[in-house]
Amino acid sequence: MKLVTYRINHTPARLGFVEGEMIVDAEKLGHIKQSPLPDNMLDFIDLGIDGINHAIQLLNTATKEELLDCSIPMGNATLMAPIPKPRKNIFGIGLNYTEHVAESARTLDTSKELPQEPVVFSKPTSAVIGPEGNIIHNQKITKQLDYEVELAVIIGKRGKNVPKEEALDYVYGYTVINDISARDCRRAGQWIVSKGQDTFAPMGPVLVTKADIKDPHNLNLSLKLNGEQRQNSNTKYMLFNINDLIHDLSTVFTLEPGDIIATGTPAGVGAGMTPQSFMWPGDVVEATVEGIGTLRNYVVDSEAAN
Repeated sequence: MKLVTYRINHTPARLGFVEGEMIVDAEKLGHIKQSPLPDNMLDFIDLGIDGINHAIQLLNTATKEELLDCSIPMGNATLMAPIPKPRKNIFGIGLNYTEHVAESARTLDTSKELPQEPVVFSKPTSAVIGPEGNIIHNQKITKQLDYEVELAVIIGKRGKNVPKEEALDYVYGYTVINDISARDCRRAGQWIVSKGQDTFAPMGPVLVTKADIKDPHNLNLSLKLNGEQRQNSNTKYMLFNINDLIHDLSTVFTLEPGDIIATGTPAGVGAGMTPQSFMWPGDVVEATVEGIGTLRNYVVDSEAAN
C-alpha cells in the first residue's frame, strides 16, 4: 500500500492512498463508507496493521462511483513529506556502507576503520521538506553542500530492547530520504549542525507499507545530480542492517510509532569525488529507492528563498 500526505493549492495537508494515477482521500473514503479513517499520516500509523487492513477493505469494497467521489488525479495534488512534522528528531545513521566509510576517511577525516556499532546522529523535525521542495543553500554558512540517498524506515509500534530477530515486526513502512549535509559545518566531531539545518531532510514521495516491500535488505538505491548518476548501490551492503539498527536504537531510546530511521548512504557523495563536487543553487537532485520511487528536489540560494 502506498500512502501520501498531500494538499491541493494551499489547503491543509491530508492523508491519501495511491491507486494508480489517483489519490483516494482517506477521511473522505471513510465518510462515504461510514467507517471513519484519519485525515493525517501519524494518526493512521498509530492504528498499526489494523488500520492498514481496514483501509484496504474499504478500498476493495468501494464502488467506482464511491472512489471517484473521494479521489483526485495525482497531477492535481502537491505531495508533501509523508510525515511532514515528525513527533521526534529523525534518527540518522552515519558510515553504514563500507565504501562510504573509505571515501569519508579520505576526505572528511573520519576513521578508516569500520564502525563496531552504529554511528547515530539526529536531524530536527524542522529539516523535513517534501518532494519538489527547495533545499536552501546558505553560502554564508556552507560551501560544501552535499547529498546522501538513503532508505528511511518508519516505526509502527512502541519498542524497547527489541531483539534483532523480532525487529522487522516493529517496522510500519519505508520511504526515501536525502540526508543533506553541509560538510564544512561539523563542530568538534558533532554532526547536527552539518545535517540538521532547515530543509536538510527531503523525504518522500510516498510511504510504502511493509507488506509491499518483500526484502528491504535487497533494494537498489541511487542518486542523480543534474541528470548525472552519482550514487548507485544496494541496501544489502549496509554494515548494520535494519534489524541491527532497531535493536541498537531501542536499547538506548524507546522507539515509538512514526519514528524515522535514515539507514545511511552508499559511496558517491560529492565530498568523496576527485575533485570534490558539491551542490549549488540551480541544481536538481533526484534520490531513488527501488519499490518506493524518486524524490526530486531543487537547490536554491538562501537569499532567493526569503
